[in-house]
Order: sequence, then structure tokens, then C-alpha cells
Amino acid sequence: MASRIILSASLLTLTFGLLYGQEPDSRVLFPGETHFKSISQLTFKGENAEAYLSADDSRLIFQSSNDSTPCDQIFTMTLDGKEVKKVSAGGGKTTCSYFMYGTDRIVYASTRGAGSACPPPPDYSKGYVWAIYPSFDLFTADADGGNVQQLTNTPGYDAEATLSFDGKKIVFTSMRDGDLDIYTMNTDGSDLKKLTHELGYDGGPFFSHDGKKIIYRAYHPATESEKKDYQALLAENIIRPMNFEIWIMDADGSNKKQLTHAGMASFAPFFTPDDKHVIFSSNLGDPVSRRNFDLYSVDSKGKTEPVRITFSPGFDGFPMFTRDGKKLVFCSNRNNGGTHSTNIFVAEWQN
Repeated sequence: MASRIILSASLLTLTFGLLYGQEPDSRVLFPGETHFKSISQLTFKGENAEAYLSADDSRLIFQSSNDSTPCDQIFTMTLDGKEVKKVSAGGGKTTCSYFMYGTDRIVYASTRGAGSACPPPPDYSKGYVWAIYPSFDLFTADADGGNVQQLTNTPGYDAEATLSFDGKKIVFTSMRDGDLDIYTMNTDGSDLKKLTHELGYDGGPFFSHDGKKIIYRAYHPATESEKKDYQALLAENIIRPMNFEIWIMDADGSNKKQLTHAGMASFAPFFTPDDKHVIFSSNLGDPVSRRNFDLYSVDSKGKTEPVRITFSPGFDGFPMFTRDGKKLVFCSNRNNGGTHSTNIFVAEWQN
């Protein structure tokens, strides 16, 4: 995924973390994490991922699963980890939730239209793959989960929705035209525009704070063999998430530029508040096993090499800054007591 693209925390842990013999570690702050003055842990069990802030930075919306909630559902809580409330409704699997700035509503993706049961996992006989459930559509709801309204109703996957900071535009990933591309639309679903057209996966998009740019992750198969493999998997509604790069483009889809060239799995990009840098998650520091994911920062103009931010074993991902840049929210396997748990953390940021 989840997400984004169904990057559920449970899959992250299964592939990149503790099941590969990683030793339990009780630390929340690791040597080398000099940008963190302190870290607070907000969740302590289950698989918690994609925690994103409200406009006033007072609340978080995120997806979570645990023994009592086997299929990812959407929750909200305050920035200190209190007042946890389930806000998704209708069953099925949910992912990629976001606050709709300027309103008291939220948006998220759900498979509820295909029934209340969890959809089946992907076929791992194909290797490590992500499911692109065609039953995912976008829904909006009041902040308490009520008054649910369906926003998209097209064949194929619709998910990974986030908003521009002025609250006027939604950017999301869709397979409505046969490939995984990025689209924008107004918050009521009007004025749909397709921004990417290259063969391959383009997804996980976020607007810059000034609304002029969109950052995203992409995999564009180059050789005929890669293209054949990608299209064959996509026909089965799965992809192989082993080679993502971070890209940036203008908000109208023009001036696309690749920011990373690592040949690894880089994803979940987010702009710093001044829009001059992008923070993202990647396994580029672990080219052999490819299992350890950390946060990195890169110049948004592509002028610098990525700088490593986190140094914990396992997984660190889904970063998002508060608007004043003083705090960073992210999800991590750190301090999970040797379990498979992925939790939400808030760090005090220092340059």
C-alpha cells in the first residue's frame, strides 16, 4: 500500500521485519537519528499505518487491524494518542484515509461495495505481490463516520486519495483506464483529470503545500520482459512492489522529474513544510536483503542524493510533517517487543 496501494502494516512486517529473525529492540530513538529531539509512541498493538494529520494538526486518521479487527479499518485519534474512534463503516477492507480540509468530513477507500467480508489475499505463488483490489472505491463520511457517500463508482481500483492543502482538489490512483495512473478531481468528483500516462504504476500522490506540485512513487517497466511481467500481473489485479522511484510533477501533470534513481523500493513521499525537500521511505540502505526500510530526505528539485533520517531495524514509513514543521508523524516496527506490530509515532523535529 496501503498503502498506500494496500501497503498494509501486516504485509510490511511479514516481508521486511521481525519474521526474518530480527531481534526485539525496546528503543524508540536510535543512534544517528539526530533530527529527532524526542519520540512519543501513540499505538502499542496491532498493525497501524498511514497516519495523516488534520488541517489543524490536532488529530490523526489511520488504518488499523488487530485480532478483533482482522481487516484494515479506519480510525481517528488525537495527536497525543487519545480518543481513538473507528470511523469506517460497511465492512470490507479499507485503506488510504485522509481528512477533507475545510470540512468536517473524511475520505477513504473501501471494498464495501463487494460485501462485508475481507477480500482474499493475493496469490503469493507469484512471489511477493500487492493486491490491487478492483472493488476499492472512494467514500466520504462525516468525521465521526456517519453520512457515508460514495465518491467513485468505476470498474477497477480507486484508492490512495489525498487532498490539496486548500481543500479544493483530491489526487488519487485509479485503474479506470486499464493502468495504474494518477488523477485529480474536485472534492465532489467533478473536473476529473488524468495526470500520468506512462505504462506502469504511478501512485501514492501528495500535493505540495503551495499546491503547485505533486510528489508520487512510480514503477515504469523498461524492457519488453518487464512490460510483459507487469501487464500479466496487472491482469490478475496484482503488482510486484520491488522497484519504486520517487517522482515529482506539476499539479497539472506536466514537467515530470525523477528524484531517486536507486533501483529499490522507495515510496510514501511527503513534502517538508517549505516544499524544498521530500521525506520518504526506502530500503535503499539495505541492497542485499532489501528488508530494512528507513526514512530519507531528498531535495525536491533533484539536486542532492538522499540523506538518511532513521536508523531503526525493520520498517519506518508513512512520514507526514505538521504544518509548522515542528513534528513528524510516522509508522514504525520499533519498540514492538518482538511482535509483528507496526505502530504510530510522533517525533519532535530539529534541523
